[in-house]
Amino acid sequence: MTATEDNKAIVVDFFATFSKGDVPGVIERLHEDGSWWVSGAIEGMSGTYSKGELAGLLDGARSLYREGALQINPTSMTAEGDRVAVEAKSFATMEDGRVYANSYHFLLTVRDGKVTTVREYMDTIHARETFFGC
Repeated sequence: MTATEDNKAIVVDFFATFSKGDVPGVIERLHEDGSWWVSGAIEGMSGTYSKGELAGLLDGARSLYREGALQINPTSMTAEGDRVAVEAKSFATMEDGRVYANSYHFLLTVRDGKVTTVREYMDTIHARETFFGC
């Protein structure tokens, strides 16, 4: 495999682990100095999360979903160098029965076999309405 193919495989594994609600597995796959940035201006959701902050956020979010996890399913991927661009769809049934299904663009960087940064772009209005009811 080429480095580009390796990076794609790392990202596929990262999202598969995320989709199982395996928070320790996600954190293990994130580089020591890794971070996750969420687009928008949604208080309590948007912004940059360090590895430690992300663990707390993901642990807290698991209880919101009947399935225990937000499923993120990549629909296309493009890789160049250490960057992997991913288009994806999500799905989860909230504990109150509402469905959260969003469209995403993620830009990830990979270093030393681990995800270093995640930049998440999504429909922030749908996210805000679903998670915060406004």
